Amino acid sequence: MAVATDPKPPAPTGPPETPDGGRRRVVAMVVWAVAFVAGWLVIGLPTDPAYAFLWIWAGTIAWNSHRPWRSHLSFARDWVPVVLLLFVYNLSRGFADNGAVPHAMELIVADRFMFGWATGGEVPTVWLQEHLYRPEVRWWDVAVSWVYFSHFVVALAAAAVLWMRNRRRWAAFMRRWGFLCATGLVTYFLYPAAPPWWAAQNGLLTEVARISTRGWKAFGMHGAGNLLNAGQIASNPVAAMPSLHTAFALFVVVFFLRSVRRRWWPLLLAYPLAMTFTLVYSGEHYVIDVLVGWAYVGMTFLAVGLAERWWAARRARRGPTGPGDPDDEAGPAEPAGPLPSAPATTAGDPPAVPAAR
Repeated sequence: MAVATDPKPPAPTGPPETPDGGRRRVVAMVVWAVAFVAGWLVIGLPTDPAYAFLWIWAGTIAWNSHRPWRSHLSFARDWVPVVLLLFVYNLSRGFADNGAVPHAMELIVADRFMFGWATGGEVPTVWLQEHLYRPEVRWWDVAVSWVYFSHFVVALAAAAVLWMRNRRRWAAFMRRWGFLCATGLVTYFLYPAAPPWWAAQNGLLTEVARISTRGWKAFGMHGAGNLLNAGQIASNPVAAMPSLHTAFALFVVVFFLRSVRRRWWPLLLAYPLAMTFTLVYSGEHYVIDVLVGWAYVGMTFLAVGLAERWWAARRARRGPTGPGDPDDEAGPAEPAGPLPSAPATTAGDPPAVPAAR
């Protein structure tokens, strides 16, 4: 009498792994890295959203070079709205001042009130540059330039990894990131505020140098900051409150914090602190800008989390959604394989029956 046995595992439905798949990935990533360094030295680091998107897209193609082109095109399809949003964001904040005199003195007063007891009555930016800034580039200037540059790629790179690994988490990430950008942009219009270097140029502070990109000169990489320097010249100097540079840094860390072992938390949390030091020392932001940016991150997670729970409860009352719900996708679109079913029997095998007692 036949005895029921454990069913065989279902056959894999994804594309078969080729023996040279790993080698092809390594070669593709090396080619991408060489092209990136060449572009970085000739054109500049990718601080423009569209330019950064092209490099990240090329990186995903190199990493998943074994996938069909329709999978790579789906990345562009999903990310074009994101790039357009960032383009509109960068363009819109240039009109935030509306020709009015920006807020500056109250930010100086706030920083002096919080830290004047430790800095001799100076704002932290002035105190840090008095103690650390030298005509020659020091190692901390190099670190500052790299940390400052990371603002333009870390959030996009994290989102790209999420897109490849878990589409649901990617959608949650983008909802929060979009909300954070939108609230920051609204604040720029309602409360145009100037950074310390602008206050120094207009006689409100003693001399403050804008030094966020000088560290690359230590390696002879004079072209590394071309795009960033051009963007700083063309950007609106009154988009300082809140500091979205440090808000983005904290946002990325908080989003991934629960999925990381606690022993790594101090290392992750050191990133927004390093960004804070970078922005204050380089004359880009006051500490009060940073604190408000952190508050916006907390507001973002609270508001979007509440909205998501409300939406989920609303959907539950209306009944289960269909299979086309975009939030239910867990990764890049792939051809759907057959669902696992009962193990098939061959012509020569008798059907399995429970063992007789």
